Amino acid sequence: MANTTYDAIIIGSGQGGGPIATDLAQAGHKTALIEREHVGGTCVNVGCTPTKTMIASARAAYVVKRAADFGVHTGPVNVDMRRVRQRKRDIVTSYRQSSEQRTEQIQNLDLLRGEASFSGPKTLTVRFTNGETRQLTANTIIIDTGDSPAIPPIDGLDTVPYLDSTSIMELDSVPEHLVVVGAGYVALEFAQMFRRFGSQVTILQRGPQILSKEDEDIASEMAKILQEDGITIRTGTSPTHVQKAAENTIHITVKSEKGEETLTASHLLLATGRRPNTRHLNLEAAGIKTDQKGYVQVNERLETNVTGVYAIGDVKGGPAFTHISYDDYRILRANLLHHGSATTRGRLVPYTIFTDPQLGRVGLSEKEAKAQNITYRVARLPMSSVSRALEVDEPRGVMKALIDPESKQILGCAILGIDGGEIMSMIEIAMMGKLPYTALKDGVFTHPTLAESLNSLFTSIE
Repeated sequence: MANTTYDAIIIGSGQGGGPIATDLAQAGHKTALIEREHVGGTCVNVGCTPTKTMIASARAAYVVKRAADFGVHTGPVNVDMRRVRQRKRDIVTSYRQSSEQRTEQIQNLDLLRGEASFSGPKTLTVRFTNGETRQLTANTIIIDTGDSPAIPPIDGLDTVPYLDSTSIMELDSVPEHLVVVGAGYVALEFAQMFRRFGSQVTILQRGPQILSKEDEDIASEMAKILQEDGITIRTGTSPTHVQKAAENTIHITVKSEKGEETLTASHLLLATGRRPNTRHLNLEAAGIKTDQKGYVQVNERLETNVTGVYAIGDVKGGPAFTHISYDDYRILRANLLHHGSATTRGRLVPYTIFTDPQLGRVGLSEKEAKAQNITYRVARLPMSSVSRALEVDEPRGVMKALIDPESKQILGCAILGIDGGEIMSMIEIAMMGKLPYTALKDGVFTHPTLAESLNSLFTSIE
């Protein structure tokens, strides 16, 4: 077996792995970037890019259907899923090819197509797509293999066709009745998307509320919005058995406090969580520790328990967001190339759920503040009190922020409303700059913009 030595090896070309491979190579380090499938990782290929592209198509259908509310009359709305899918594919291909071309042009960087597994602490065996096997060694190895949809244990699941967050984007027709198992951000985005395409949609959630990590009032407001859109939400309900009935029909037995009943669906989407892509890495051969779910354990410098081996992005557990993966890259860049001491300690973790309206979140929720015995006050404003939201007829949702009553610092916020992610980001910038909430309460913002609503939000402190 051929053996090649590198200065650094990166396993996986996601939003952290690709950039750190590039920077190491450009700094003169002989670097290998191993990718078993597509350059760009989850985000470009099966995550952010394709889902948000399809959400845009769904919103177009929604806006056309609502045109009469604005005094504009149109004909019947028809959704061509083949065209929706092709548009998605074209954008993904464009992003992927651009990333691949940039990567292949970098000196000192070898893009290797294959699957890697550890054969020792600093040694990898790579099985290339052409059948060749090669052994690689390096003093620095970075794991960026991401995660993928987890499949829940449901009796009979192996006998029915089911969808996950990847395969559902390849449908070429609109489902008649889509049943979604799970109620996290992936589940809600697809549920609303296909409702707008024309499907009947039912959400099954085992717990008492959707978005289980969010405050109850925010989750309740989101549920109200989805129900207004015609989505059926069943909380406290778990699927126990599935079976194929007639052609294109699935029977789903569910259990709730009311007992058992059977639902009939044309399509079943499983969106109950993710699992790390570590099963084929043979981490045991290197002595790399993982948690009970298989996620690689790291410290605040993203170091594993094996010297010189790091893990970044979704594979290390914690917040599974592209922007967090990219910040992981920044930390490694500072520490590996600039002798820095960057850590994950204290970093804000913003995120946006791309339902319509969006839910933008950063910092502490009220639930978290209570659990940590942190004193706080609440600022709250319904979107129906925001002029811009009324003018564009998007008044659904609520704005909420937590304030430290002594320091006047903003502890966190949840913005459920039109462009909620953008408004949340404005508040995050204030938090990053340690601005007191009064700076936003008394700030001069253009009228009539959504930003102006921050005046009213921070005037409403309870």
